[in-house]
Amino acid sequence: MVLKVMQIYVPKGTDETVNKLLEEREVLSRWRDNDLGQMVVHLLVPAEETEPIMDRFEQEFSDTEGFHVILFPVGAVLPRPQLEPAEDESRTASEPEEVRFGNQRLSREELYTQVTEGLDNTRVFLVLTILSAIVAAVGLLRDDVAVIIGAMVIAPLLVPNVAMSLATTLGDFTLLRRALVANLVGLTAAFGCAVGIGFLIPISGDIPAIASRTKTEFLDIWLALVAGSAGTLAFTQGLSGAVIGVMVAVALMPPLVVSGMLLGDGDVRLACGALLLTSANLICINLAGVATFLAQGVWPRSWWEAERAKQATWQALVILLVLLSILGMVLWLNTKN
Repeated sequence: MVLKVMQIYVPKGTDETVNKLLEEREVLSRWRDNDLGQMVVHLLVPAEETEPIMDRFEQEFSDTEGFHVILFPVGAVLPRPQLEPAEDESRTASEPEEVRFGNQRLSREELYTQVTEGLDNTRVFLVLTILSAIVAAVGLLRDDVAVIIGAMVIAPLLVPNVAMSLATTLGDFTLLRRALVANLVGLTAAFGCAVGIGFLIPISGDIPAIASRTKTEFLDIWLALVAGSAGTLAFTQGLSGAVIGVMVAVALMPPLVVSGMLLGDGDVRLACGALLLTSANLICINLAGVATFLAQGVWPRSWWEAERAKQATWQALVILLVLLSILGMVLWLNTKN
């Protein structure tokens, strides 16, 4: 059981309200103290309880001056909490969705904080992207799989794509713009670096690692869908970004670098083939990301935000599916020729 500590700042004299807000929530331990005219409520709760509790307190105290909720991870607890596996089995479909979808994923606020922090590191993101492109180019030219995978480990492409999917799911257009800019900056930097390498070094389209990324097959689409879903799912569980980002980077960086190098070398036809594969992977990763967030029960707290997010999500899904259908048609026509 993953545990979290919640530190909630509310006005003094709101004990009855706090008790009501915590009704039917699983709280393992609870204590309070006072701080500069406020009451501080400390809660030890399972990770899946943090989001519904934060939603309740935000709805009640969002307009109250000094209201804050701070979330801390828990390394260990003594005495050890008792597991109650029968509890989940007793839940019925009539219970609120926040209970039925409860799991040990990060809360909405934690996901938002992680992606925004990742988007803020612009200089580091740009440097790592360029370094990854250079290492990937060396691996592709040498047809060395180990070097290519090494480049993927340092490629920071997970956060911008997860941020795009999260922003779409939440209907947060400000976050979506930031994620789009970060994605465009990263992909453009990698592409430009690859074009420069192709201009300086002769590129052979016969190298297996390069040739395999100049054409798109239906298996590549399935790989990108799996990569997007796996990356998003692992991100919501708080797993190491350096590890889970490899799948997303594998789907994006090698074909993008191949396209840039071939364009720099003057082979426009093969460059377009690699760019088509990059586009297909980018569409599939974001499509799978949105679907995975929805399956994980990630949506806005308030009903008016949920309506806006629902509309934005459906629009994004339709656009992505139309683009994927067009790519599928192109692939089908290519197989006929």
